[in-house]
Amino acid sequence: MSKSTYEPAADRYTNTVGYEYCGKSGLQLPRISLGLWHNFGDVDDPDEALKMIQFAFDHGITHFDLANNYGTPYGSAEKNFGKILKDNFSSYRDEMLISTKAGHDMWAGPYGDWGSRKYLIASLNQSLKRMHLDYVDIFYSHRYDPNTPLEETMSALSDIVKQGKALYVGISKYPEDKAREAYRILRENGTPCLINQDRYNIFTRHIEQSVLPLAEEHGVGVVAFSPLAQGMLSDKYINGIPENSRAAHSYGFLQKSQLTLEVIDKITKLNDIAEKRGQSLAQMALAWCLHQPQVNSVIVGTSSVKQLQDNINTLNNSTFTDDELWRIGELG
Repeated sequence: MSKSTYEPAADRYTNTVGYEYCGKSGLQLPRISLGLWHNFGDVDDPDEALKMIQFAFDHGITHFDLANNYGTPYGSAEKNFGKILKDNFSSYRDEMLISTKAGHDMWAGPYGDWGSRKYLIASLNQSLKRMHLDYVDIFYSHRYDPNTPLEETMSALSDIVKQGKALYVGISKYPEDKAREAYRILRENGTPCLINQDRYNIFTRHIEQSVLPLAEEHGVGVVAFSPLAQGMLSDKYINGIPENSRAAHSYGFLQKSQLTLEVIDKITKLNDIAEKRGQSLAQMALAWCLHQPQVNSVIVGTSSVKQLQDNINTLNNSTFTDDELWRIGELG
């Protein structure tokens, strides 16, 4: 790929996706964030990856969400994103929110997984090198580690902020009682938790009874990942499984076995509601997540600029009637 002569759009903040303050902080998040879990690894199209990041930034999407093991192979999403930053966005670093995480499997041996101080700090140092950065804006503990004292994990996050390697810290996929304790420890350490990232979509709603009210109580922002349920909440699977879709692959989190006749029937009925609203099912599913006042942003994972544009168009129709919310809730 040749070096780009890309210049960001001058009006990217006037043609915006909209911004929300993250919990009770001064940090604003775009309503739609771009996730690099899929489609940015070494096995993916580098030209399309570049175009998606440029298009996102041109349309006010300033938040780019990564983790140490994103991409195939592990680390390749950060590496490829770092190259794009260096070649295209070196003058615009202060206009971007870059987040990464550690907590899942990254390298072999006892120090490349979970939530120890050694793993979190070593992993972030590796992430910074891959992305050619001095700091990230948000660093997450990617999951709760039942075998490491929570004080150790949270103290590592606090020290990462105090060392200037991250501006804010967050947690992801923590049980409610452990999230409450994590909020307390971080607050006492002088580095309050900025954000909690969890799975949320029409089919996965457990956080409504736990994560959302707890975050509101403690002034913590919430970002939803997998708002389309790995693509199930789209019209992609209504008439079968497309050859190049996620469900067609033997690897990944969405498997053919999940697309039962009952699930496909629900998807079809949801699609009917979306059509009556004048939008796609994917757009309705994103808008549905954003209708929750505690949800500051949704993370989308797109494979093309067209798909990203379709997701941004969600915001043209993001309000619901009580009847629509009831009917969608019945199908969740």
